[in-house]
Amino acid sequence: MKKQIFGFKCAFKGIIRTINSESHMRFHIVAGIYVMLFSMFYSFSPTQYAVLVLLITSVMALETVNTCVEDLCGLVADRYEPLVKFAKDAAAGAVLTVALGAAVIACIFFLDFNVINTIFTFFAENLLYLIFLLISAVISAFFVVLGPVGIKEKFIKLKNRHLTKG
Repeated sequence: MKKQIFGFKCAFKGIIRTINSESHMRFHIVAGIYVMLFSMFYSFSPTQYAVLVLLITSVMALETVNTCVEDLCGLVADRYEPLVKFAKDAAAGAVLTVALGAAVIACIFFLDFNVINTIFTFFAENLLYLIFLLISAVISAFFVVLGPVGIKEKFIKLKNRHLTKG
């Protein structure tokens, strides 16, 4: 049992490290959250929800593998190597392939102009939800660009600047 718990702990560390170091992973997380949020406006079947979850997790899993490949390539080659470049490009290509497939499926699932109109109407009539959506978009942009570590560092710098001025 200890071995399994240790394995889960290591797996979570790998996921957290990928989130902290890779803006693409943070983008995929944010995109997945918004996909699931807006899916509530649709009448998706359980199978369609399963496809969405499978696609979201597949893209994130491949992004984690891509990070692993990039890190290992950086470890074994301290100068330009064509095979190392190919390995890194191929890993990135795998992520892109699945992400493009996910985007096509999202268009198939979500491109219903009646529902899109319902979404716009909902937010136009519910100012509080619109404000929450806009705030979440700004927070998401900071999360994607800076990451959790970068955001923490920015707040510490702002706090220290404020303390030295006062």
